[in-house]
Amino acid sequence: MIELYYWPTPNGHKITMFLEEAGLAYEIKPVNIGKGEQFAPAFLKISPNNRMPAIVDTDPLGGGEPLSVFESGAILQYLAEKTGKFSPKDVRERYVVTEWLFWQVGGLGPMLGQNHHFNRYAPEKIPYAIDRYVNETRRLYGVLDKRLEGRAYIAGKDYTIADMAAYPWIVPYEAQGMTLADFPNLKMWFEQIRDRDATKRAYALADTIKGKTDLATDEEARKHMFGQGALKK
Repeated sequence: MIELYYWPTPNGHKITMFLEEAGLAYEIKPVNIGKGEQFAPAFLKISPNNRMPAIVDTDPLGGGEPLSVFESGAILQYLAEKTGKFSPKDVRERYVVTEWLFWQVGGLGPMLGQNHHFNRYAPEKIPYAIDRYVNETRRLYGVLDKRLEGRAYIAGKDYTIADMAAYPWIVPYEAQGMTLADFPNLKMWFEQIRDRDATKRAYALADTIKGKTDLATDEEARKHMFGQGALKK
């Protein structure tokens, strides 16, 4: 059984997408990041960087005691290794997937996250910061669009964890100031992943999570998300 410490964010969606695709048994353990639950001591034992998602596998690869894994990219790699799915067995092909997985966690996610912050949540509008991250978002969309030319998926003909990692960050493209029609290869890729049954199930699950907050208007949630401090008792 996989215990998934989760909140419906792009990084959270990556893991539910994999679990739904693979048919693994899992249980959601909500971590309300708007209320600061990511700073709870019990969660920090699993995810010391106070970020979700994280997992605990009660029947881990290799046996033994339950195994915890934090960081979404590491979780995807672990689950792919555990199941033998969504990552190639051939070494060369597998490292193509790894390259693009790292591209997402090191570039696409952080840059688009800054786009979201300065466009939607920052208490003051800073034109330089907005332009900086919108332009970087456009550049990264272009990198992905070029990569997808002549390919069904990021690593080639097969759907992999590289695609699962990138897709949720493209979902809010309008809020990022992007138009998918400007990136025809990316648009085709996006639509075929959007239409997968497992993707639909993963996103439907997100709609059942209670207690979601609007960071643009909820001051307490903004403090927990952007103040970077632990819960004060």
